[in-house]
Amino acid sequence: MSQGPLMPKATAVWLVENTSLSFDQIADFCKLHPLEVKGIADGEVAAGIKGLDPVSTGQLTREEIERAQTNPNHRMKVAVSKVKLPEVKRTKGPRYTPLSRRQDRPNAILWLLRNHPELKDAQVMRLVGTTKATIQQIRERTHWNSGSLQPMDPVTLGLCSQIDLDFEVQRAAKDRPVVDAAEGGATLMPPELSVMPEPEDHDERRPGRGDERLDADSVFARLKPMRKGEQDEDDDEY
Repeated sequence: MSQGPLMPKATAVWLVENTSLSFDQIADFCKLHPLEVKGIADGEVAAGIKGLDPVSTGQLTREEIERAQTNPNHRMKVAVSKVKLPEVKRTKGPRYTPLSRRQDRPNAILWLLRNHPELKDAQVMRLVGTTKATIQQIRERTHWNSGSLQPMDPVTLGLCSQIDLDFEVQRAAKDRPVVDAAEGGATLMPPELSVMPEPEDHDERRPGRGDERLDADSVFARLKPMRKGEQDEDDDEY
């Protein structure tokens, strides 16, 4: 859809009064309804509106009007401006803070320093529109009103949006160096090392003998019957 002229009704009034263009041609150029253009011609619409010459404003040429008057099927288009306006670039600087909210900036800075210490000073400056000196004073408790400051969420105060705050927090998290496990302190013991070893079967050991194993041959050797002579000697003693 092509762009229409500035002040379309005033332009349509001028075209109705000064040209022989059809209602459809004027309606197509001014982006109006043909019945609305007919109402302008009848004096029922746009009463009291002064016509605006599109030729003097550079929106239309005389040749384009004459071509459209000779050919009812021709549709006029807005002339391209030969003068290019320079692009307005936003200058970098601290965010503008309304006067009614400037007294709340120290409270917002204190909240950011306590809840998001990973944020850099430049990020805090972008969020609440403050200076590095003010951030340093609040951090070191040398601010003139440090005794009365209370941490308050800058989003609640209207100093920044939640999207801007989340963006800066995520950006600070990406810039934070990764801490290795060796530098981060002791970790939990692996599961395979945390299982207690099964106790050994102490039934195979002789009580009171340390690690000495039971030997079946030595036990039965001690139980061999004594010889006949040894038994008679024992009887004589009794």
